[in-house]
Amino acid sequence: MPLARVQISQDKAEMVKALRAKEDGTGLFSTYADVLTFAAAIGFKHRKKVPLGKFSRKDPDAVLQEQFRDRSIIDLIAIAETNDPKILASDPETDLQRVEIFQEYANGGLEILSRELYGIKEPLERTLLILYLEKQKQQDDTEDFDLDQLF
Repeated sequence: MPLARVQISQDKAEMVKALRAKEDGTGLFSTYADVLTFAAAIGFKHRKKVPLGKFSRKDPDAVLQEQFRDRSIIDLIAIAETNDPKILASDPETDLQRVEIFQEYANGGLEILSRELYGIKEPLERTLLILYLEKQKQQDDTEDFDLDQLF
């Protein structure tokens, strides 16, 4: 039985397309799977899950799990969310549950990114700045930093 596809929320489809690398050199990620993995990691870190509602039926279409460089990220997020090792069972029902959890965190992460990247012409620089600041925050968790202070 084929694995469930990872859907992209219709209201986030344009952003996902913008974050994917294009022939003109714009975009940050090589594949839609990479965009969703990054977004899910951000959503999970900030505990932001958002149900999909309507999902994109055209470009970008649903992403096959086989297209993810490391499908274990889907499993890791699912087990961390549920604290139930049975979520890793190899059957269609639990596969759908894992994908739904991943999709909701990816959608939440895309919401966070859309707020951070709103109105930015060059999302690469802003995204790199976000990553740098997250790393700094982990190293020095004594002081909160507001990204808007730089602008």
